[in-house]
Amino acid sequence: MDDWLKSNPDIRAIRVAASDLNGQPRGKRVPVRFADKVIEDGTRFPLSVMNLDIWGEDIDDSPLVMESGDRDGVLKPTDRGFVRMPWLDTPTGLMPIWMFHEDGRPFEGDPRHALAAVQQRFTDLELTPVVAVELEFFLIDDSGRDLRVPISPRSGKRRVAGEILSLRALDQFDQFFTELYDACDSMDIPADTAISEAGLGQFEINMMHQPDALKAADDAWLFKMLVKGLARKHGFAASFMAKPYEDYAGSGLHMHFSVLDKDGKNIFDDGTELGSDALRHAIQGCLAAMPGSTLIFAPHHNSFDRLVPGAHAPTGVAWAYENRTAAIRVPSGSPVARRIEHRQAGGDVNPYLSVAAVLGAALNGLEDKIAPPAPITGNGYDQALPQVPENWTKAIDVFETSPEIARIFAPGLIRNFTMTKRQEAKYMEELTPEERVEVYLDTV
Repeated sequence: MDDWLKSNPDIRAIRVAASDLNGQPRGKRVPVRFADKVIEDGTRFPLSVMNLDIWGEDIDDSPLVMESGDRDGVLKPTDRGFVRMPWLDTPTGLMPIWMFHEDGRPFEGDPRHALAAVQQRFTDLELTPVVAVELEFFLIDDSGRDLRVPISPRSGKRRVAGEILSLRALDQFDQFFTELYDACDSMDIPADTAISEAGLGQFEINMMHQPDALKAADDAWLFKMLVKGLARKHGFAASFMAKPYEDYAGSGLHMHFSVLDKDGKNIFDDGTELGSDALRHAIQGCLAAMPGSTLIFAPHHNSFDRLVPGAHAPTGVAWAYENRTAAIRVPSGSPVARRIEHRQAGGDVNPYLSVAAVLGAALNGLEDKIAPPAPITGNGYDQALPQVPENWTKAIDVFETSPEIARIFAPGLIRNFTMTKRQEAKYMEELTPEERVEVYLDTV
């Protein structure tokens, strides 16, 4: 890490940041001359900082605050090392960090540790998940009372249409996307294809598959920071809100994954289009955990505006081959690349918790070896399927008591996340729809 600073002598400031339960970066600015101390000794801030609400406030009655004396944890660098923050005017290096107790134990309320624990379960079985995510977001002009598509820097026009797979829409913001890809290269974020999506000013960028779930989640977390920061540099906003516009599809964070055995063979591949028993067992694990996981995949008030039938966001607990109306999709293609696409999560999720929930559920299924129901065919929105919780309050209750969730996440994290969401739900009810949008626009 010290070598990085030596090879980047223009760096004038250091930021250290960890992800809280909402995926918000929490951290400090550090003078460059003190970087060595942070690298070697880490830094400190209260354990409760990992468990703040969406406004950045303490959670009422949290055992991490007054009950424990609001004690510190120790934050140490992840193996990511420094990355640049290209959206800032000052050349700045960001060091991702994560939380530990004083005695070196991982803090179970840290979402990155939650994913690390799931990944370790795979490692113990000599299995390796291969993960890729698709991130959808909106470019938004939020300078007025109403949210609008930004004026194109190229044409000076505001195009009010959902231009699916439109090259013209990409071309209108060519400079932004060119800088975005350059920044991804500098931050070692494996951004792949970009497309325009169905919403106003909505785009999607896919990440490359990689055999490191932690790296994949790091990439998604950093990418969300990058997109939002770079958009502001260009004079507009970027948001991963699940549903900023009532009349257009919302944004998701779809996750693709397969699993390799110790010899590097995809355990979902049996040489056929149907896939192996392991594929179906993993699918059943994901289906069984889906009601309990909904709070992870839809963590905010606005999330449930997206989860409505017929709005390109699956609400039914079902799976299918090559069918985007199902929550779990098995894409077509070569059997060697057989994989699962989990389609329930919104763009507003914490990537660490979302990836952990999907992989943890799949591993539950691999351990239980239970076959799923038959795959659906046709329009899943028109079928009488079991449904995920229909609102935020119900999702909180189901998450708290779900036996599947208890197999994936530590008790402390379940408690902290539940308390966070109950507090947010209470205070969000006091806000107008416009005020809620204002809260979520830049945070999620």
